[in-house]
Amino acid sequence: MGTEYLVFVGTYTRRESEGIYIYRMDAATGRLDYCGKAAGLENPSFLAICPKRRFLYAVSEIDEFEGEATGIVAAYSISPESGELRWLNSQRTGGTIPCHAQVDATGGSLLLANYGSGSVASFPIEGDGRLGEVVSFIQHEGSSVNPNRQQGPHAHSINLDAANRFAFAPDLGTDRVMAYRFESDVGRLAPHAPPFTTEIPGAGPRHFDFHPNGRHAYVINELDSTITAYDYDAGKGALSRIHTVSTLPDGFEGATTCADVHVSPDGRFVYGSNRGHDSIARFSVNQDTGRLTPRGHTATQGETPRNFAIDPTGAFLLAANQESDSIVTFRIDRESGDLAPTGQAVRVSMPVCVKILD
Repeated sequence: MGTEYLVFVGTYTRRESEGIYIYRMDAATGRLDYCGKAAGLENPSFLAICPKRRFLYAVSEIDEFEGEATGIVAAYSISPESGELRWLNSQRTGGTIPCHAQVDATGGSLLLANYGSGSVASFPIEGDGRLGEVVSFIQHEGSSVNPNRQQGPHAHSINLDAANRFAFAPDLGTDRVMAYRFESDVGRLAPHAPPFTTEIPGAGPRHFDFHPNGRHAYVINELDSTITAYDYDAGKGALSRIHTVSTLPDGFEGATTCADVHVSPDGRFVYGSNRGHDSIARFSVNQDTGRLTPRGHTATQGETPRNFAIDPTGAFLLAANQESDSIVTFRIDRESGDLAPTGQAVRVSMPVCVKILD
């Protein structure tokens, strides 16, 4: 039998979805086969997996729980054979509409972002995978120029560097990439100087990914459909802008927003998703400078591509089309970075997040 991956899909449960869906992926062909689901959690949109591959965490993207203005985050154990998820416990997130989470490199802490109220938080992870009560909670402040989307803070993701020392939280509502020191021994987020890097007014920074070389990082901006490339000083935890590039083809004038960004495992390409244009934008990376060069677009064969995932070897990309209820598999050309549809797709109601576990 060839190599297989487990694939976990977070969803919105507004239509037919019942929760988190589990698939096996053939590493040679990209084929996805349904294994099961974990039902019962409302809007388990974004998922995070611990480094030891034993536990999975899912934010419940809601704005109220038991009469309190908060979302929740749930913990599950993962069966290594079947991928079956077993409920462990949950915690209130302290803010509304949690939308993103990451487990730190030690597996001892979970960090998350609350989009609705614009805050970030950290939680301890116990030895059995259960989540302890919140260790740190930081409320963002501010606004920006878009009267409809930026009247207040909207933390959209939180991302740790490879050294597990600094965390970065793009805030769509304030046009800032917030920076924090991460004290991994106690699982606490702490103020950092400088406290943030400012994006172009109205950009709406959303998701973030580091280059494998650790010297560059990329932020996809939801509102103006761009990606900003940064130099990263890992010693100081400091970002400095290189340039900003459009994710759209020249002349496109339709309504569209960006969602997700990923660097290929070999560091040669950056990909970003366009919702409205319904495509994955592709860029080559200058390995010395980190600058991006546009290389084209691939239609995702569906509507509103939310998140997407690249398998650990860089052979396949899985695109989650939220509004057309599908996950479509593309083969990645290792030389050009081009995406070619494999003809394989699975139906999942309102897929939001895809995580591949090798």
